[in-house]
Amino acid sequence: MPNTILVGAQWGDEGKGKIIDVLTEDADIVVRTQGGNNAGHTVFVGKQKYVVHLIPSGILRKGKLCVIGNGVVIDPIGLVREIEGLKALRVKVDGGLLISETAHVVLPYHRELDTQREILKGKNRIGTTKRGIGPAYSDKAARTGLRVIDLLNETRFEQVLRKRIKENNEILKALGGKTLSFKKVHETNREAGDYLRPYVANTVVRLHEASRKGARILFEGAQGTFLDIDHGTYPYVTSSNTTSGGACTGSGMPPNRMDRVVGVMKAYTTRVGEGPLPTEDSDIADLLHGMGREFGATTGRARRCGWFDAVATRHASMVNGIDEFAVTNLDGLDTLERIKVCVGYRSGSKQYDYIPNDIEVFSECKPIYTEFPGWRVSTEGARTWRQLPVNARRYLKAIADFACAELSIASVGPAREQTIML
Repeated sequence: MPNTILVGAQWGDEGKGKIIDVLTEDADIVVRTQGGNNAGHTVFVGKQKYVVHLIPSGILRKGKLCVIGNGVVIDPIGLVREIEGLKALRVKVDGGLLISETAHVVLPYHRELDTQREILKGKNRIGTTKRGIGPAYSDKAARTGLRVIDLLNETRFEQVLRKRIKENNEILKALGGKTLSFKKVHETNREAGDYLRPYVANTVVRLHEASRKGARILFEGAQGTFLDIDHGTYPYVTSSNTTSGGACTGSGMPPNRMDRVVGVMKAYTTRVGEGPLPTEDSDIADLLHGMGREFGATTGRARRCGWFDAVATRHASMVNGIDEFAVTNLDGLDTLERIKVCVGYRSGSKQYDYIPNDIEVFSECKPIYTEFPGWRVSTEGARTWRQLPVNARRYLKAIADFACAELSIASVGPAREQTIML
């Protein structure tokens, strides 16, 4: 397998975890390059369900090296809990996980700041998971953040943390939030640091060494294209670069070492949190929620659901340089007689075939639809392209063509074997 960047081509929750798991079979190393434990990947192996938040889902395959890159922000206590949870399910973590020593650390004051700022925004809230991810990236940009390498240095961590707790307690008082105990924050995070110490390494050097030896590397991101801090529906975005360029900055591997970009998109559209979603539709949301689908892996929140948005995915293809698409959740549409696809937006007298940068304009956009006939039979048992209903094949081919990239994978369920490789 060539070095591959895998990105979400919508608003996140596209089923990347499963596709990563499938592609990992042919990879040697899997690298998580951005985000924090505000995201989650769900993977089914047989009947066992696994949910990972910071650790690449490649950890579920034996003999693979998983790397948490420098672009990730890490909650040390949350990561320890995640490792312990995997071990309890008899997943081998030791020897298969590396953590970048330059990844930034999420601390309790980041979470409290996240919560208080969302409260203050009121109806203009972003809809964050309140995991402290935004404030941690803010500290990184302001050059006041603590990194894993600092967490492991007992003297430096104590000195810097004491100052940061004092400063942030003043801010929290002003915001009406609760202040934090230095002693408690210090003790719990130092314990987590000691636990994580054996996994910490200079991951940039290790990745380049492996690359020179011919290792096949898969780069996985969290969230999706339209939550990118630069290219998403700002301000309703996350605080990192979720697009393909983030794989380079978040891992230390340069662009000329990347061979292909795979975009993952659902056969329909979803998003969690606030912000525009032009194709949002209560009928399809009721259908999917009634099937027990579309609830967040991290928060459990019901996702907002809508018809497939070809304008958005075409934009994602352009921004990411997507070569191939993997389409997930095709089986979610099995019962529908007619299926809509958004092929343009209309706002007043103006028509758009791209996403407007002005969030107020985008919020006013109405979808222009074309329709496809449904197939009205289950696709869950299909294992080859020819086993899919004719109308399902036509639909898949059409949405890939609309999005301007080749169709390479179709998924008809959460299990590994429910994957059709083209």
